Amino acid sequence: MPLHIQTPLIESRPLSDRIGHSVWLKMETAQPSGSFKTRGIGYACEEYFGRGAKRFISSSGGNAGLAVAFAGRNLSVPVIIVVPETASKRARELMAREGAEVIIQGKSLSEANAFALSLVQPEDAFLHPFDDPLIWTGHASIIDEVVDTGPKPDVIVLSVGGGGLLCGVIEGLNRNEWQDVPIIAVETKGADSFAQALSAGALVELPRISSIATTLGASAVCRQAWEYSRKHRIESIVLPDKLAVSACMQFLHDHHTVVEPACGVALATVYERVPALSGYKKVLIIVCGGVSTTVDQLQEWSAVMQ
Repeated sequence: MPLHIQTPLIESRPLSDRIGHSVWLKMETAQPSGSFKTRGIGYACEEYFGRGAKRFISSSGGNAGLAVAFAGRNLSVPVIIVVPETASKRARELMAREGAEVIIQGKSLSEANAFALSLVQPEDAFLHPFDDPLIWTGHASIIDEVVDTGPKPDVIVLSVGGGGLLCGVIEGLNRNEWQDVPIIAVETKGADSFAQALSAGALVELPRISSIATTLGASAVCRQAWEYSRKHRIESIVLPDKLAVSACMQFLHDHHTVVEPACGVALATVYERVPALSGYKKVLIIVCGGVSTTVDQLQEWSAVMQ
């Protein structure tokens, strides 16, 4: 039995009215751990558990670690999550609530990841937050559900951090013969490793993450995301934190759902009517979710960014 659930696919009247075309939302914020990560991480954890793993170890800025912790609790497997100093207090508390041991190490996700790897013993399974084919296969189930329950979109809009969601969505499109559906990949300025890789024509490692969207804070996207960019039609968009936060606040008003800026930046493409959406009549947004942000925090950011 999978650890993830089938999430709602709804047509949003407020967002559709915003651009004059049909906007559909795949509500991954409804997953048990609060984000799409439950799919890929949960699938990978079940696979590793079936192979005999006695403990799960992971590094995370928030959502991936919470998904590992959730999977570990449900599979009765001990979990260690190494988080960077940038991980929010709320994310750390939620991981601990799921029974995980949380270790703070390093100023970036890459430093936390290196430390997590140093802890791995022969009977452990290491869960990378995004760079694992098992994780992509799990995330691909998003598209399986869209194929089963909704209309075929003209374009898919999603956020990119390390590229795990992007890889999973493309895998899902390929296995359902929807390879012709283009993707708009959105990042916040200061966490835009995918956009910079496309611009440079090679993988790029950011010297630091300056965006408040810390869960997009991978210093470099995985190689598979870069490889897919050479085969699949992907348009990259980078928006400032201010627009990501504004979209979160508007989405809260429109759909009574709290999402973090890492998710809000994808919604901002509609709220800001970005030119890349013109010409598409059916837009699908992966509302990837996230639990490291509260309403109070969104309000504080909004006040500062006015």
